[in-house]
Amino acid sequence: MFGEELKKARKKAKQTQETLAGLANVHPTYISHLENNKKSPTLDTLFRICEALGTSASKLIAKVEKIKR
Repeated sequence: MFGEELKKARKKAKQTQETLAGLANVHPTYISHLENNKKSPTLDTLFRICEALGTSASKLIAKVEKIKR
């Protein structure tokens, strides 16, 4: 779900969890928790992560919604 799509987006952007965490101003462990669906991001964090990945929150969420259907 969200974690899988986040991981795909991160790999597409050729970033490590550590690099993404630094750009989004979160701890690398938090990125791992998101990718493993152990945590959910706040809107603010989601926007920062998406900006760091060069995508929009709406695009990332749309991919998650598509999977759910």
